[in-house]
Amino acid sequence: MIFKYGWRMLQEADPKALFKIAYNFGYKGVRSVELYKKRIKQGVHFPPFLFISVISGCNLRCQGCWVDVEAPSKHINLADMNKLINDAKAHGNSFFGILGGEPFMHPEILEIFAAHPDCYFQVFTNGQMITDAVAKRLRELGNVTPLISIEGNEIISDERRGRLNVFSKTLAGLENCRRNKLIIGVATSVCQTNIELVSEAWLQKLISLGVHYAWFHTYRVVGPKPASHLALSQEQVRRVRKFMVEMRKKLPIAIVDAYWDDKGEALCPMATGVSHHISPYGDIEPCPIIQFAKETIHDGASVFETMTQSEFLKDFRKTSAGATRGCVMLERPDLVEGLVVKYGARDTTQRQEALAELRALEPRNSQHDPGNEIPEDHWMYRFAKKHWFFGFGAYS
Repeated sequence: MIFKYGWRMLQEADPKALFKIAYNFGYKGVRSVELYKKRIKQGVHFPPFLFISVISGCNLRCQGCWVDVEAPSKHINLADMNKLINDAKAHGNSFFGILGGEPFMHPEILEIFAAHPDCYFQVFTNGQMITDAVAKRLRELGNVTPLISIEGNEIISDERRGRLNVFSKTLAGLENCRRNKLIIGVATSVCQTNIELVSEAWLQKLISLGVHYAWFHTYRVVGPKPASHLALSQEQVRRVRKFMVEMRKKLPIAIVDAYWDDKGEALCPMATGVSHHISPYGDIEPCPIIQFAKETIHDGASVFETMTQSEFLKDFRKTSAGATRGCVMLERPDLVEGLVVKYGARDTTQRQEALAELRALEPRNSQHDPGNEIPEDHWMYRFAKKHWFFGFGAYS
């Protein structure tokens, strides 16, 4: 299957895109994690991967969205993005996850990518603003992979995304990416209305559309309109995990997840320190769904200094890892509230209702499922997770 997948990539992706993902993301990404391992032995925590929400505005209105898409759109400008990325690069980082809102609504998004040819950017997008011209520019740059969100068929997509004709518009953006030979991903927030996408037939469909990797993540019940009826049961989460492990051996498409290690034990990227989040307002948050902060990217001499000296982030990692291997926001919202109150953390939303929303949450299951671990069955995924994406001692 590895050879079939490699052949697909050689046939379908631009050579420059292949080089950039192999070098900027592959080689330099591994180096970034190794530097992180050395830092944490010295008690210095700066994540090897930063996730940055560059803009709050979006053209869709998804169920359960936690971003202030209804409020006036805010974005991190080019100068601040360059400063942030350059500071992270100085400490070995080369990979950045770009989120929104809708990132391609950012007026300087292509300039950001062009300013850092030595980095690799994964853009979480609905795909609707990826015109042929945008896709051509991304091909020229080579250092960007669009991760396009698809939530189901036309009917389900319209319901989940709060607009009409979402599916067809998203597929049009995906086709622009395929025609311009980009490395393409598709992400699905798996919930009660689209769990049928957890199927071999769906992955075969993605392969036929020119998609090179799929990311299945389970729906998080958070935000101003949490839509708890969409949440998966523990059995369904287990089904998603089992499906990913099985399909990794069967089909020539990469399957990404960030919530289980090589042994099938749950983990949280925030609790392990692998990643933290920057909001569209420059706030440094534990993760995208925990919208509270003590510091911003404008504090201190550098974001490295600010993050490594943050007692708020340190306590969040320690408390979360001590409580669960899963999502502390879902399982123990009371602990999140306790930390927010303890540090007097600022509500980083425009709506200024995050604490009330937090207090209204009911504890529920996440990916932590003791006694039902499903280990990685493919040697390559098992090796990669064991060495470059695992607990880093957080749960010991």
